[in-house]
Amino acid sequence: MDYEKLADLLFPNSDGNIQKYFDKYPKRNLKDGEEVVRIAPSPTGYLHIGSVYGAFIDRLIAHSSNSIFYMRLEDTDDKREVANAGDIAYDMLCYFDLKPDEGYCGSKNEEIGDYGPYVQSKRVPIYLDFAKYLVKQGKAFPCFCKSGGGREEILKRREEELAQSDDISNKDTCRNLTYSEIETKIKNGEPFALRLLSKGDGEKTFKFKDRIKGEREIRENSKDIVILKSNSIPPYSFAHVVDDTLMGTTTVVRGEEWYPSLASHLELFEAFGIKPPKFAHTPNVCKIDESGNKRKLSKRKDPEADTRYFIEQGYPVQSVMEYILNLINSNFEDWRKQNPEKDYLDFPFSVSKIGSNNPIFDFVKLNDCSKQVISRFSAERIYLDSLNYAKTYNPKFYETIKDRKDFCEKLFSIDRLGKNPRKDIAKWSDVEPLYDYIFYSLDGKTIADYDFDEKFDKNTIKQVLAGYAQVYSQNDDKQTWFDKIKELGEKFGFCSNMKEYKLNPQNYLGSVADLSGIIRVATTTRRNTPDLYELFALLGEKEVLHRIKHTISLL
Repeated sequence: MDYEKLADLLFPNSDGNIQKYFDKYPKRNLKDGEEVVRIAPSPTGYLHIGSVYGAFIDRLIAHSSNSIFYMRLEDTDDKREVANAGDIAYDMLCYFDLKPDEGYCGSKNEEIGDYGPYVQSKRVPIYLDFAKYLVKQGKAFPCFCKSGGGREEILKRREEELAQSDDISNKDTCRNLTYSEIETKIKNGEPFALRLLSKGDGEKTFKFKDRIKGEREIRENSKDIVILKSNSIPPYSFAHVVDDTLMGTTTVVRGEEWYPSLASHLELFEAFGIKPPKFAHTPNVCKIDESGNKRKLSKRKDPEADTRYFIEQGYPVQSVMEYILNLINSNFEDWRKQNPEKDYLDFPFSVSKIGSNNPIFDFVKLNDCSKQVISRFSAERIYLDSLNYAKTYNPKFYETIKDRKDFCEKLFSIDRLGKNPRKDIAKWSDVEPLYDYIFYSLDGKTIADYDFDEKFDKNTIKQVLAGYAQVYSQNDDKQTWFDKIKELGEKFGFCSNMKEYKLNPQNYLGSVADLSGIIRVATTTRRNTPDLYELFALLGEKEVLHRIKHTISLL
């Protein structure tokens, strides 16, 4: 067959000259060890937290080698495209400190870089020239099989051809059309897809080294994969080869779901005579579902799959990124313990230490990580971040604290100084429920709201509280305040020495800690709060006594 003639028939408005693109987009001037990586989301919905996981790996690779991390928008699936999804993806990357150095910057901003356009729908002429080039080389052919009902047609024709040859089981039957048959179909206006004329043998294997999976043996591609759909838009396989080549990508970081199609992508690179980039197939971020099964985080089932979920819940960016970094390199946790004051980006990341097992996204561990992160924040930052969060997501709380900066900073300073700071806030949405007893009156509470220890009867609690109300003074220093509690305890049969109480519990109502607990619950409704003396100093003597009297009235 005259492939030049066939190429002109299929693509009359393209010249098939791909050298002009190599001239327009010259090789990047990279020093030894420098990397160019990209994130290439499809605008088919929100940005998946797994994409943040992958993008973080991209950023770490690029910035550890002082090179480029860019964004390309793969908007070739127009049937599934969601309005503004590209903007959402870019905004989320920026929010989570993953702003690309180059590429797509949202629909309202100009692209950055010399290798654009970075939106695939704007690159169709490039894809057509590359497609025509393959036809001219006899490496691609038109397929006129219709989608939907075409499968039966293909199977029927394969049965007929297998009677003559047994080597086409993975090949498309349209590869055997003559030029005359193709010309007739084109003149009749029949749409066609373009397929790769695969030279692979599915029975043969070759070795390939993935930067995460290591060296593996994979089967050659033997399928005539579609490289151009009937609407002239390429699927991922073809667009990825063209774009990552022209944009100078050195390592393609992508999810392991693409690993089975790696052989076909490599065959495409070979068909163009292009050296492929390195590949790093990342494990999928998973969860343990209600039935105890491990599965990939689902856009349909799991709200936390949407990166915006973490903003709505009020997780600090640093918390999310430190947790994800620990999923990427499990030795980050130990590094953080040894370097509590360092920026998490100072961590010596390694691609080789990315595990091949799918990491489990665990909210218990995320919350623990976030509590550690927030415990290192200043009281001022806790206040400002809480205020900023509440302004959008909790207007009532915003109005409560917006003019109480000094009060809030004193509150958030309690138990947060020193080597072992208090770790109770995991996210900004926690602040109001954790400290509502400070910001709001207890007058509307009922006795059911008070978490008193069941071992104390109401009469004992009443007597203790009445006694404490008589001796409490805001002018007392902390030692005097505590001494008064011990004296009160001795009066009502509470042991001041915890060790002695444990040895002889039958001789006492409880320990001095139990007595403090009664006072704590009576004034806060909680058993666990920051330092009680400091809280009382914030509330003021009048409010403390009011709360005690109110609680007594409920008993």
